[in-house]
Amino acid sequence: MSEPDASVVWRPGRPCPVALILGQQRRGPGDPTYRIDARGRHWRGLRTPEGPATLMVESVANDEVYAAAWGPGAGWVIATVPALLGDLDDVGGFEPRHAVIERAWRRHRHHRIGRTGLVMEALVPAIIEQKVTGQEAFAGFRALVHRFGERAPGPGGDQRLWLQPTPQALAAVPSWEWLKLHIDPARSRPIVQAARVADAIERIADCGPTEADRRLRSLPGVGVWTSAEVRSRALGDSDAVSFGDYHVANHVGWALLGHDLDDAGLAELLEPWRPHRGRVVAMAALAGSRRPRRGARMAPRTHLPAADR
Repeated sequence: MSEPDASVVWRPGRPCPVALILGQQRRGPGDPTYRIDARGRHWRGLRTPEGPATLMVESVANDEVYAAAWGPGAGWVIATVPALLGDLDDVGGFEPRHAVIERAWRRHRHHRIGRTGLVMEALVPAIIEQKVTGQEAFAGFRALVHRFGERAPGPGGDQRLWLQPTPQALAAVPSWEWLKLHIDPARSRPIVQAARVADAIERIADCGPTEADRRLRSLPGVGVWTSAEVRSRALGDSDAVSFGDYHVANHVGWALLGHDLDDAGLAELLEPWRPHRGRVVAMAALAGSRRPRRGARMAPRTHLPAADR
């Protein structure tokens, strides 16, 4: 392996569950921009404001993390490692309030919501995931990256690590190519439109959560669900809740109440936890309680409505 262009040993002063925090950024088990090697090291291919980068992160002790990066964006991405691992996530004032959340928080009290600072990186796969099954979404994202992306720099190539397509490449993808990727016009059009104003979209990372939500939802094809998905990953917004998700309301409902919930019921249930509603959803998932499966799962679809999500 070549010498990294930048590296850091970060000691956060607390245990840092690298896999749990970084895993929030992974788009399915076959994400070509994210790899975990045989040694348990986490690799990411990133497009930073200073250029492409390969990032490797590994936990070398309970409270010590080593990160190395290669490529033109190496310095930028190394500087953001603490934020990526949740150092900016303020858990002050968070009260579990419920026995299930309390048990999960006791077990995962060092869990944090990481921040990449890269809005387009989060936005593109979030749009692809709108109103389809995870299987369809992850397959579409993989196909898009392999067809129009490129290999990550340095040892990223040895790790079979890829970079997402550039905004310029996304804006130039013709309509028939999107269909070959099984990404319908209701999702491909918002991606192309976003790619054309990518510089302005990246500046959303400098906004607070409320303004970021407003700007994201002003984009064609971006609604409540997509905005929350982006804010959680790119901004580390601990209050972001993916209302409209096929599973979230029912999973949280079963974990905390023992029955299904709709979005209105989820919003009412989570309201006392502001500004930590997203953290509660994460803790409910980590608690391991799941809604019993009855009947068929959501089936893959070949035609989808164009409503914002």
